[in-house]
Amino acid sequence: MITPRFSCSQTDTEVVVKMYCPSVRASDVEINIDEKLFSVHVNPYFLRLNFSHPLKGDDDASASYDAGSGYLTVTLTKETPGQDFQDLDLLAKLLAPRPSEQPPQQPVIEVLSSEDTAANEEDADEELARRTQRLTLEQEEILRAAENDWQLPQEVPQPLPQLKTTPEYRYGFLDMHSGYFRHVTHTENEVNEIGADAETCPPSERRKRRLKHEDEKWDEEYYMADYVEDEYIQELLHWQNPHTDSTEGFHYSEEDNATMLRLPRKEYLAMPQQTHDLYLTLLTLLLSYAYDCRTTQHDPTPESAWTLSVLTPAFSALDPAPYSAEPPPPDPDKFSAEELSATFSASYRRVFAFPLYRSWVLAEKCRADVAALLGQGKRVIARCLLEMKHILDHHEVYYIYSKVWLDDFCVWTLAYASDETLHVLAATVKSLKMEKSMIGRDLDELEASAQEAMRREPDSDDESEDEIERMLPAPL
Repeated sequence: MITPRFSCSQTDTEVVVKMYCPSVRASDVEINIDEKLFSVHVNPYFLRLNFSHPLKGDDDASASYDAGSGYLTVTLTKETPGQDFQDLDLLAKLLAPRPSEQPPQQPVIEVLSSEDTAANEEDADEELARRTQRLTLEQEEILRAAENDWQLPQEVPQPLPQLKTTPEYRYGFLDMHSGYFRHVTHTENEVNEIGADAETCPPSERRKRRLKHEDEKWDEEYYMADYVEDEYIQELLHWQNPHTDSTEGFHYSEEDNATMLRLPRKEYLAMPQQTHDLYLTLLTLLLSYAYDCRTTQHDPTPESAWTLSVLTPAFSALDPAPYSAEPPPPDPDKFSAEELSATFSASYRRVFAFPLYRSWVLAEKCRADVAALLGQGKRVIARCLLEMKHILDHHEVYYIYSKVWLDDFCVWTLAYASDETLHVLAATVKSLKMEKSMIGRDLDELEASAQEAMRREPDSDDESEDEIERMLPAPL
């Protein structure tokens, strides 16, 4: 089945769905409405949408087909007149499967079979009896000693190792992906910091390798040079990001809508803590986007795919947030200053180690951009993620990060992210106080040394001029 291009609009009493279905027979149109779920089938096209509010039944719907333009227009009647159907422009959200009523509070398991409870209890009792009869002599002595209340030696049981049925470790969005790096040695992936072990490297080892690589790439002289010669960086600081302005009249382009139609249609059963961590990882994605957007002034270059990939720990080392050693807040919808500082510190370390411009003030400006983008809500954030996806999709190597991260992140942002949570996160990020000592580099000392060198430089020039004057012959 083919998903047609479509758009949705509404009046006080109706929702209008307009689909591009060229060369079909209008008599073959099948429409089905089940409260919020609407589907239409006209061979070879099929469209299923989940609306935010219920609709009236099939008898209250109507359809018309314009053979000249190829557009099928379906008019649906609202169950409650005047009710506002939100997010009709978020095509990926409309296409996403109907979400579960309650998010899982623990890891989801699949029940393969079930039997009668009473029968299970009887079988368990019989199994326990058989095991008791097979007790060894030593175990019987221990049981008799326990009955006499003797003091027996006790040891704290060691935690069991993680159960693994495959040598591979999953990665990407909610650890849903594997197999994308099996042939990584045959590609020129310059940002991959795990090498050929990407499929088998455990998460703890990924983080160690990332930190080690950042330390190796850290260059004090490069940082001091950008600190002293910062004329162009100062120009970048005054550039205004168009996505941080007002969203009045905001709409997605035809290219954005076409991209959303190609996104995966999944239901993400994320636990509350996993959702919390997704918001933190989103911050690292947005900081990478803000850096590339500001340094290119929203005009991507051939290096933009590399910049986005190398600045994102979840891409280059498959190492997503959280990065804080502190325990997470008890409320998954809250974000502590410690974990936000650790999240931005992980991105700052990469800003100071890899890209063309390495500046503290530039990193701080990008963080301000992230706060402004969060404040605009999920529509604007989805636009930024779609722009990142467009850049990576057109790269012959780095498209892989779009597959394992951005595709799912786009759907999750549009269908599951909360504007309320994003606004709270925006205010917290904006008021966050980042200290240079958090990065693990002696930035304060380096900048003080650079300032001292700049103060000495004029004095050296004056001394040179005095020496030249003494060497010149006296005037007649």
